Amino acid sequence: MEVRAEPESVSVVSRLRDQIADMVGPQRYKVWFKGSTDFALADGFVNVSVPNQFVGGWIERHFVDTIRDAATTITGRRLDVMFTIDPALSKQVRKKQPDSQVDYATNNPERLARVQKKHGTLPPVQVPNRTFDDFVVGDANRLAHSTAMSVADLPASQFNPLFIHGGCGIGKTHLLQAICNRLKGRYPDKNYRYVTGEDFTNQYVFAIKSGELEGFRHRFRNVDVLVIDDVHFFSNKRGTQGEFLHTFNAIDVAGKQVVMASDAHPKMISQLSESLATRFVSGMVVKIDPPDYGTRVEVLRRRATKMNQTVPEPVVQYIAEHCRANIRELEGALFKLVALASVTKKPISLSLAVQGLRDLIQRTTSIVRLSDIETVAAIYFGLSANDLHTSRKSRTIALARGVAMWLARKHTDMSFPEIGRFMGNKNHSTVLLASRRIGKLLEDDSVVKWITMSGEVERNIRAVLSELEEQLGKQLAPV
Repeated sequence: MEVRAEPESVSVVSRLRDQIADMVGPQRYKVWFKGSTDFALADGFVNVSVPNQFVGGWIERHFVDTIRDAATTITGRRLDVMFTIDPALSKQVRKKQPDSQVDYATNNPERLARVQKKHGTLPPVQVPNRTFDDFVVGDANRLAHSTAMSVADLPASQFNPLFIHGGCGIGKTHLLQAICNRLKGRYPDKNYRYVTGEDFTNQYVFAIKSGELEGFRHRFRNVDVLVIDDVHFFSNKRGTQGEFLHTFNAIDVAGKQVVMASDAHPKMISQLSESLATRFVSGMVVKIDPPDYGTRVEVLRRRATKMNQTVPEPVVQYIAEHCRANIRELEGALFKLVALASVTKKPISLSLAVQGLRDLIQRTTSIVRLSDIETVAAIYFGLSANDLHTSRKSRTIALARGVAMWLARKHTDMSFPEIGRFMGNKNHSTVLLASRRIGKLLEDDSVVKWITMSGEVERNIRAVLSELEEQLGKQLAPV
């Protein structure tokens, strides 16, 4: 059963879209929202559906306040914003739109110039009001939670640097932002800076082009705590890596704290300099695994309470049992159920959950695993997951994309067309040929080659696949 909006809801969503378009401008709206997003409003929340992690991550980092303000303008109420992955949106994305999104995100000097003119410098990343109190602790994240709290209570005293890694949507960013907010409350005089790897890179490029490199270095090196999310974004960026190494060393020599998060262990981030990898593992490296059943149940209970919804325990257990990979998946399922109950005027019940979430649950496991697969493959080859969604066919991108597609066919039950749609709206024949090509290389025990910033790399394909499957670990194992 699909959730169909009532006429009034359709009108509200249409006005919300128009408001967002007015606030972000026609170019950014066309690149990031038109054809790439769906919106739904229910019980104090705006749910933003996106086709993949790349689009969702970018919109969340750069436009979440805009979406919230637009919703407030339209509804007259302050609404929370949630993001969920809906691969059906991949069908609507124009073939060249992933390329334009990547170009906009990674190489847009005109955007940097507009920001400079408006702000004088690149605006800092806003830290949402996430805390340790609203972080659900379980066996999968207990060590990461404990070390993060220790750093927030006594920076640079024990775990320095702190490096947290794990898959998408399982709490890494929440912990980093909780550290910042705890520091702000406990140590108002301490200077901390929170940015993503992408924003650090953009600010570095901006500083070089604008002749403000000294100002950039002063901002990042004269801090008590530097918090960097998505460190894997530094992969294959020689200049940024060199600058960050000097920044890291300056903070370390001053006896200050560095906290980082990444989708992969430092040693698994391909095309990351040995100097940086060594520095990253010199402190505390801790992994967050996908949430266990008890954690999933507690997450759903807390989210239902925040939404002022009474959700029967059998429904909570049903969702927790079938949505296993990450927190965002759980919240998306609960939101869909709440919206369905609101639209159909029915109470939330187990029968409604089974009927209304059937399609979502059938796709969930495979979709999440494919997201993990493409992320791990991209990092291994020194790319970002969004590179695999483009139409570019360099040797490295083609190999990484083929490996990801082969792993997806082996470890998920997704069809060729489904994998193609997920990975940038590729044709099913592209997935078929890529899988056959990797299979033939494996059969022949061949050596594959790709380009890194240090030159050409040669590896046996069997070893490559083995290392990737080892890195995926629990994401590919039955939960």
